Amino acid sequence: MNVRDRDAPVTRERIIFRVYGYDHPPNSCVCDVEYAPETIYRTSDPRAIRTGKEIKYYKFYFDGGLRFIKERFPHYQVFYYPLRKRLVGLSENQILELRRPDEKLNALFNSNKDDDLLKTMREVLNTVFEVSKLKITDFGVFGSLLHDFYNPKFSDIDLIIYGRKETRELVEVLNSLYSDTSSRLKNEFETWDLSMPPLHWNFKNYSKAEYGWYQRRKNIYAVYNSPYLGRIVKVEFEPVRKWSEITNEYDEIEEIKTVGWVKAIVMILDDSDSYFMPSIYPIEVLETSDKFMDKNITRIVSYVEEFRMQLRKGEIGIVEGRLEKVIKKNREFYQITLTYGKKYFNQVLKLYNKNSGLSFV
Repeated sequence: MNVRDRDAPVTRERIIFRVYGYDHPPNSCVCDVEYAPETIYRTSDPRAIRTGKEIKYYKFYFDGGLRFIKERFPHYQVFYYPLRKRLVGLSENQILELRRPDEKLNALFNSNKDDDLLKTMREVLNTVFEVSKLKITDFGVFGSLLHDFYNPKFSDIDLIIYGRKETRELVEVLNSLYSDTSSRLKNEFETWDLSMPPLHWNFKNYSKAEYGWYQRRKNIYAVYNSPYLGRIVKVEFEPVRKWSEITNEYDEIEEIKTVGWVKAIVMILDDSDSYFMPSIYPIEVLETSDKFMDKNITRIVSYVEEFRMQLRKGEIGIVEGRLEKVIKKNREFYQITLTYGKKYFNQVLKLYNKNSGLSFV
C-alpha cells in the first residue's frame, strides 16, 4: 500500500481521513480523521462547517475525530504492534478513494476553472517559480482545495512542498520574497501580536509570545495580498517527504515502551527531518536527571505541530516529554516523544537559556 503523509483516504461513508506519517502496518495506514459529512456527524462549532459540495461537511478539532471513530466507527482502527494498541487508521480494503495532494494540485493548476482563489493560488506559485528552481511537481495541495469545498471569499491556500532539499530552497526563497518591499507575499507572523489567534493558549512551559517568534522564523507561514480577491489570504507550505525519502520502519520495530517523563537540555545534531510530521531531531543530551543520564537517548520525535522546524542544527534546546525505549530487531535506543496525551500541554521544545527555570527534580 503506497501512501505518505497528507494523502487523503475516503471511506464508503464519505469520511475523509488524512494519512499520518510514514510508518504503517502492512496493507494499512495510520490516519487522523479530518472531516465527516452531515449525514453522519454535526457540530455547533462555527469553525467546523465546510460547504461547496452537494452536502455539508464538518471538520474535527482536537480529539473530536478520535472520539468519533472510537464511539461510532471503531472498525476504522488498526493494530499498531510496536505500541501494542489500536490507532485510528484504515486497511486497504476500507478505502473507497485515495486523494493525492500532488495530483490534485496539478489538476487545479492546469484546469480551465478560473475562480479568484485559484487565480491567487497560481499567482503565488508562479511568484515562487520565477525566483527558484522549484516546479509544480514539487508541490501539492491539502485542506479545502484538495476536497473541493473551498469558498473563494473565505478559504486559505494550503500547499505542500515535497522533499528536504526542496523545503530548504523554498524557505530561502520565501525569506527573500518577504524582504522584498514590492512582493505581495509576506511572513504571516511579521505583524502578529498576542491578540491574534490562537485565542486559547494552554502550554505551560511555552508562552504565546514565544510561539509567535518561532513561527515567524520558520518562514513557511505566509500571507498574500490578492488583487483578485481584494483581501489578505493565508498561505501555508507544509513539508512532506518525497517518495525517495520514505522508509517504512514499521517492520523493523519490535516494541516501543514508555519509560517515564523526562526533561533535558540537548544539542540538535541535525534538523533536516524536523520539517516533516513526525518531526525528528537527532540529539546529544547535555543534561538531564541522574536516573536518565545513562540512557542512550538519541533523538526527539515530535507529533506536535507547534514544534515542527522548532530548532536548528547546532542549537541548544530544552525538551520535556515522554521517554520511550525503542526496541528494533538489530538495536535498542531511547527517544523523547512529544505527542497527544494527558500531559500534552506540559511538553516543550525550544531554545535553552539559563533563566528558563528547568528543574530536574
